[in-house]
Amino acid sequence: MPRILSGIKPTGKLHIGNYFGMMRPAIDWQDKGEALYFIADYHALTTLRDPKLLKEYSRGIALDFLACGLDPAKATLFKQSDVPQVCELTWILSTLTPMPMLENAHAYKAHIMRGITPNVGLFAYPVLMAIDILIYDSDIVPVGRDQKQHVEITRDLAVKFNQTFGDTFKLPTPSILPDVETIPGLDGQKMSKSYDNTIELFLEEKPLRKKIMGIVTDSTPIEASKDPTNSAIVELYRLFASPSDVVQMESDFRAGGVGYGDFKKRLFEAIWNYFGPMRQRRAEIQADPNYVDQVLARGAERANELANATLSRVRQAVGLS
Repeated sequence: MPRILSGIKPTGKLHIGNYFGMMRPAIDWQDKGEALYFIADYHALTTLRDPKLLKEYSRGIALDFLACGLDPAKATLFKQSDVPQVCELTWILSTLTPMPMLENAHAYKAHIMRGITPNVGLFAYPVLMAIDILIYDSDIVPVGRDQKQHVEITRDLAVKFNQTFGDTFKLPTPSILPDVETIPGLDGQKMSKSYDNTIELFLEEKPLRKKIMGIVTDSTPIEASKDPTNSAIVELYRLFASPSDVVQMESDFRAGGVGYGDFKKRLFEAIWNYFGPMRQRRAEIQADPNYVDQVLARGAERANELANATLSRVRQAVGLS
């Protein structure tokens, strides 16, 4: 049975882009092997400076994941920081990591292009990510197309280590997730916390309705025909509505006589109904204040078991044991 690994950073409240980009695929993967999912709070420290928010976002991810269908009986959910062995292994692997490899990493180059001086943590981010994967002897790493480079770096570093110290690390295989980069935010750009244009998963009814009604549209009159092709409303509706309802909305766009406000109301209803069962499950989980902690504790126990075995192999290989 393959071991599957994925992680998500707690740098904000989870939104629709996170759900379709990572969470829903991860929940599907839990039936295909031994799934390990971690909350990447070490990674979040490269940008997040508020300790209260880090704790809040980390717990929120666990709660939302469980509400959306992650089954602790099938998948291991844990916080990255509950496995401090990753820090020791990151240092060991960094002593073999060529500087040009890190200088070519996408996140580092993006910061340089924007004139931002990256911190050491961001520069060394790919090494920590490599250890996140290697420490659990992961077989499959589901990633978006823009994250494929990290798995390639992981494989390159594992090969370099194995050639230097002997066969120690298993080589993981990336599994490219369906492209969800086109999920639009409130302003039509890609939905991202960076753009402050997200629709959070579990907003209350009034705040959610307000966000949906605030989606940016053009000034086409109600009676005029509208183009559904590049409409953020239609693209979002497509994620939540039935194919026949999507066809009807596209037809109503072209026919004219219906305003954007009415289309936004349809979108609100589709999103509200889609997450209805998950909202109910979330409320049930919140009613038991110990449940999330217990899930994370059990997850950390399993993750540490795997990490200790890898750490022992590595320490022996390099002469630290």
